[in-house]
Amino acid sequence: MSEKIPATTGPNVEIVETEDAVARRAREAYFTASQRQLIWARFKKNRTAMVAATILIVLVLMGLFAPFLSPYNPTVAGRDKDYTNGAPQIPKFCDEQGCSMRPFIYGVTRERSLATNFRWVTKVDPTDRRYVHFFVEGWEYDLGPLTFNRHLFGVDKGFIHLFGTDDTGKDIFSRTLHAIYTSLAVGTLGVLISFVLALVIGGVSGYFGGVTDGIIQMVTDAIRTVPVIPLFMAIAAFIPQEWSSETRFFFISIIIGFINWPTLARRVRTHLLVERNQEYVLAAQLCGAPAGHIIRKHLLPSFTSYIIVDLVISFPYIVLSETALSFIGLGLKDPVNSLGVMLQNTTSADVLLNYQWYFIPVLFFIALVMAFVYVGDGLRDAADPYGGTKK
Repeated sequence: MSEKIPATTGPNVEIVETEDAVARRAREAYFTASQRQLIWARFKKNRTAMVAATILIVLVLMGLFAPFLSPYNPTVAGRDKDYTNGAPQIPKFCDEQGCSMRPFIYGVTRERSLATNFRWVTKVDPTDRRYVHFFVEGWEYDLGPLTFNRHLFGVDKGFIHLFGTDDTGKDIFSRTLHAIYTSLAVGTLGVLISFVLALVIGGVSGYFGGVTDGIIQMVTDAIRTVPVIPLFMAIAAFIPQEWSSETRFFFISIIIGFINWPTLARRVRTHLLVERNQEYVLAAQLCGAPAGHIIRKHLLPSFTSYIIVDLVISFPYIVLSETALSFIGLGLKDPVNSLGVMLQNTTSADVLLNYQWYFIPVLFFIALVMAFVYVGDGLRDAADPYGGTKK
């Protein structure tokens, strides 16, 4: 006998509902849910994917609002010339002189030491407290059409460098946030280019088949066999040195997008080869619908969720491509702040031995790529209509 469960619909009205009725309503909600709702319901059950999605959202927001979160300009214009290769400064609330309600850091002095072969040595002055303030005024930046000069934090005098500084005195914390934005922007532009090319080329190949499909697949296979690194080495040799950083940025994004479309195009082609013989496609053809309309309105929407999943999975590989190319000097270069450009600074033995804080951006790079990978895996499992039936 099923247990009765009281459920109230008002202050003075009580309805008795059985467990069978609750289960029946749950089944009805499941069978009437849209594909997007089903994917979201399965995705929420994957704790690893949810944690990765949270980390990914935080990193994306950090990149989007990098100018506000950055205390200083990440270019040479915002460098601290008196604190080059400076160690990270961690705010504290208490020291030997007592505690403070406001976090503070110590002032520092720099001098060359004979004991370190005349390297710059930083000496901390515990008597010089520099208090952290929030929503301070600083360098101007643009967020969309508006211009602001407010930043999340700063100090009452001097500079604060949470992640330290590089050899020119630029703030690594500010550079890391802007590098996240640049890498995400390159990945987004590359994904959009590859997405459009894959849908158009894969859709035409799968719908028409025959000779058209054969020719397109020959071109696709030829592009897939092109080695990426030698290709970029050849391209880098022909890029004019007078190109601006913005021009180089868009050029690299376009090239990456043109290289990464064949994989998604093959999947679109495979799906359309199966679906083009279905009855709803035949009905659309008998009604006189053109091929472009059938592909766009009937065939592609039938597996939209899989396309989205494929895009999310391909995103980290495009970010990796930009980072790898910038790391070996074939992609973006200074003064552009990208994760690949910042990783170039970690290749020397001097950095490994003396300036380990240069590796802090590496942690953000790993977190960004792994978050995309786990979110993509979670979406792929959630989009599988038979994933929930496995015991």
